[in-house]
Amino acid sequence: MNPRVLPLLCLLGSAATAPLLAQTATPPPTPAPSTQTPPPGVPVPETDRAALEESLGSLRTKIAGLEAKKEPLLPDIEIFHKAVHDALRYDEIFDLKQVVAAKQLLEEGHRRADALAAGSAPWTTASGTIVRGYRSRIDDSIQPYGMVLPEGWQEKKGSPGMPLYTWCHGRSNVLSELAFLAERMKKPGEFAPANALVVHIYGRFCNATKFAGETDFFEATDSVRQRYPVDDQRWVVVGFSMGGASTWHLAAHHAGLFAAASPGAGFAETAVYARVFDPGKTPPPWWEQMLWRQYDATVCAENLFNVPVVAYSGETDPQIQSAHIMRDAMTAEGLSLEHLVGPNTGHKYEPETKKKLDARLAELAAAGRELVPKKVRFTTYTLRYPRMEWITLTGLEQHWERARIEASITGPSQLQIQTRNIARFEIQFPAAAPCPFEKAPAIEVDGQPLEGPWPPKDGWHAKFEKSGGKWSLAGTIPPNGLRKTHGLTGPIDDAFMDAFVFVRPTGTPLHPTVGKWVDSEMQRAFPQWRTVFRGEAPVRDDQSVTEADIASKNLVLWGDPSSNSLLRRILPMLPLEWTRNTVKLGRTELSAEHHVPVLIYPNPLNPARYVVINSSFTFREGSSVTNSQQTPKLPDWALVDLRTPPSKEAPGLIHDAGFFDEHWKLR
Repeated sequence: MNPRVLPLLCLLGSAATAPLLAQTATPPPTPAPSTQTPPPGVPVPETDRAALEESLGSLRTKIAGLEAKKEPLLPDIEIFHKAVHDALRYDEIFDLKQVVAAKQLLEEGHRRADALAAGSAPWTTASGTIVRGYRSRIDDSIQPYGMVLPEGWQEKKGSPGMPLYTWCHGRSNVLSELAFLAERMKKPGEFAPANALVVHIYGRFCNATKFAGETDFFEATDSVRQRYPVDDQRWVVVGFSMGGASTWHLAAHHAGLFAAASPGAGFAETAVYARVFDPGKTPPPWWEQMLWRQYDATVCAENLFNVPVVAYSGETDPQIQSAHIMRDAMTAEGLSLEHLVGPNTGHKYEPETKKKLDARLAELAAAGRELVPKKVRFTTYTLRYPRMEWITLTGLEQHWERARIEASITGPSQLQIQTRNIARFEIQFPAAAPCPFEKAPAIEVDGQPLEGPWPPKDGWHAKFEKSGGKWSLAGTIPPNGLRKTHGLTGPIDDAFMDAFVFVRPTGTPLHPTVGKWVDSEMQRAFPQWRTVFRGEAPVRDDQSVTEADIASKNLVLWGDPSSNSLLRRILPMLPLEWTRNTVKLGRTELSAEHHVPVLIYPNPLNPARYVVINSSFTFREGSSVTNSQQTPKLPDWALVDLRTPPSKEAPGLIHDAGFFDEHWKLR
């Protein structure tokens, strides 16, 4: 099939799935236009502003004193300073009641700072509604989360731990850090079971827990694990509206982590929900349609074999569409969806049905997930999502096409495996679990017999690799240059799910047109990162990048070989030719005066990290009508024609774009 002609039905599922989806998954009404950017705030009276600024300054001084002592609990105080500071700086006080809330947050920040300076931290052992924070590895920003802690949780320390419910919130364009903290300090939220811990994820504002919001989900829950007695086998993910979309995504792509998942309303894919192919609309380019496979839950519905899912919908809520389209996708995989429906109810939980949902989730949390299930089924399209239960994929034959593995422990020392579009994988059983084998297991991979390693060491572990259509235990085939693997998969947006730094050019550009475009796009990128993902993008001049930056960060290089010395240094090692006259990628050669390449590639100075040229995250302001359209808009590389000005949809006219192959070579 021509990759530029990618029909919708192929994106939604297999050929057998498509007709069913088309018949029963009626899209909801087109979402009303709105904005991802918070609207302008209300004027803050000068006396209130002065009082808040004074309190902020005093708290900043206390924070500085604690920084000198390297207090590990400092983020629990910095969340209050950041929330109020940013609300004032970025005009994000949306109601004068929030002025009162801001004063209360600063008072709590002062109390914690004073207590910590005196050697105590009472909030760390408190029950009820508590807010805490951590420092993100992505951009070194302070990010908040909320906790609901039942009485007596402290007694569980040192024991197997308690169930953890992770709540994903709905969309609100005014959910600043100030608003989030103020609510989380007072309200327990929809779920507050008496025998479980609950964490409310901020998710870096309002992105349906994708991109940096997905990283926040795991960074925040990791912070909770370090601080509270969590039983990982009893982890429940739940959310409503946009949070329901978050839950569909997380459950489908990380099913092996959870004891249960409960998506409420929301969306599960892009094309049908957002009516992308409605009459009069221009279909997205082929690469964008292919990239829907990163976040669509419909195309990897098979993964819900590995986790109990209890969906909730209001009977009259248009967002019941997500449950219907997922039901159809699951049916095509031989699975059924447990779906609770609130009668005569719109976009909210119906009280009696909610009671049933509470009881069902409590039942599943109490049972927990099996540490070593006998059978695993796993579908993925990218090694951004490489793992399910005891299986980890380490190489695909082709990214963005369906890769599938099914593995079953069929006897005391027998393992049967079927694969599709997979080049390498690993099996590892946790050391804490009894080994499922009594001796060296007889393994069958795609009908080929192999003998597994024996005896087990720290849990049974084996690596497999395919060459010439035959499988062998990995290690017998030498590595062959660069490979796409987890953390090095592309597309461009993948670089912004981990630590990165913008590298600013200090030299003279090849052409004024290029220099003007680079400066405009770079200056746009800074506020967009803060607006959408609630952090300050780290930045270095090209002459100031350190070896530590190269070792630990993805480098985002702005400019051209003349203006950016670091780009000039690595250019000979990239699949790109860029001179004063021409830009050449593969067989495409264009005028360097009017064209700029954007791309992602393993950094030649540290192939374990990315280098990105001339791009931040690729969805732009035009995608803010619905979170379902906040998907990658560019693949691994693109050539931008600067004669078409940037818009809310694109950085210019995309002359051509595409993906590198599994060895990071141009196709």
